[in-house]
Amino acid sequence: CAAYIDLRANILSTLYIVCDNFSFHLIFTMESSADEFKEVATEIFNSKSLAVQAQKKILGKMASKSIAIALIDDTSSDVLDELYKTTKEYTQNKKEAEKIVKDLIKVVIKLGVLYRNNQFNKDETELVEKFKKKVHQLAMTVVSFHQVDFTFDRNVLSNLLNECRDLLHQIINQHLTVKSHGRINNVFNHFSNCEFLAALYNPFGSYKASLQKICNGVNKMLDDKNI
Repeated sequence: CAAYIDLRANILSTLYIVCDNFSFHLIFTMESSADEFKEVATEIFNSKSLAVQAQKKILGKMASKSIAIALIDDTSSDVLDELYKTTKEYTQNKKEAEKIVKDLIKVVIKLGVLYRNNQFNKDETELVEKFKKKVHQLAMTVVSFHQVDFTFDRNVLSNLLNECRDLLHQIINQHLTVKSHGRINNVFNHFSNCEFLAALYNPFGSYKASLQKICNGVNKMLDDKNI
């Protein structure tokens, strides 16, 4: 199936999935226009490929190279690709899956720029630290539920994801628009859906290979202290 992203645009934005440890070590640079992605056919949805294309364009154009540092980690890009793949297969709707991933990208672009430019006040910084810990707990749980038989609990994962969502809303509240809050809800409403989580973790289901790749990637990020 084709995925559609057009990196040819006029407004340069930087996507950082940062956390210090706050990061999925996916620091993803891409161009956007009018806050939307245009469609252009490609063979597969590949986050690393998109990042590489953007990196070639951005390094010579960004005024602030400290913001424009374009790094893409193989592990994190693979995880992002598998999240897109499982979402597309579960929803049976490529456009919906693309929108969820695009919303994730757009939110993290803005969150990363705010974080890297020290725009958060003391209270918000404390929330960011709390968010880091919650993301780490989520990552540990994602891997543990896959590695240890009969431990999976959809409600536990769903609750952790919703706690991450709520923290994000608080962190960006004074900085971003209602539209960004809507994007956060769109992303987390999907990934925290108990039925989706049950399907993803079904040991006899069609997502077994994808879950293995996701957990391998997340586990490596944990080992590398990138999440």
